[in-house]
Amino acid sequence: MDEKFRRLIELGAGEFEHVDGSLIAHLEGTRCLLKEWNASQVLQEAGLYHAAYGTSAFVQNLFDLSQREEVASVIGDDAENIVYHYCACDREAFFAQFGQCEQPVFYDRLTTEKSTVSTELLHQLCELSAANETEIAINNPDFIAQHGSRLVTVFSRMSNFLSASAQRKLRHVFASHF
Repeated sequence: MDEKFRRLIELGAGEFEHVDGSLIAHLEGTRCLLKEWNASQVLQEAGLYHAAYGTSAFVQNLFDLSQREEVASVIGDDAENIVYHYCACDREAFFAQFGQCEQPVFYDRLTTEKSTVSTELLHQLCELSAANETEIAINNPDFIAQHGSRLVTVFSRMSNFLSASAQRKLRHVFASHF
């Protein structure tokens, strides 16, 4: 077992409930999808910790924002930066811009600030979002029935920021909505 995964278990991630099981299983599943899609090691590490500070949809958190340095010491500064932005993202405001403009503005739900993020971070946030939702949807027909149409619309609009591997997996998992 790798050190980063062990650290999550020590912090109790396995005890948190998630949509269709334990949080630790979801986090590891998300990392595995990113690995399957040949994502960078940095993005894979972010995938493992992507809910560290909670999200707009997942209010529980393993770490307080005051622990960002501690998280960075485990997964690295670059991966922690992705994790922060993923957790802080106002998805409704951010995702609504895809397909409407070339450079969506990032909306930070924690600070209420708007900012421009790098194209690389846009790609990473989109890829991580696709992996997160796909991991939840795999073997969960109720989730697909309830959210599939909306997710296909969002991911179709952000397709310029998704890898070909992610797009193939999305088409396969959400096939009934394409």
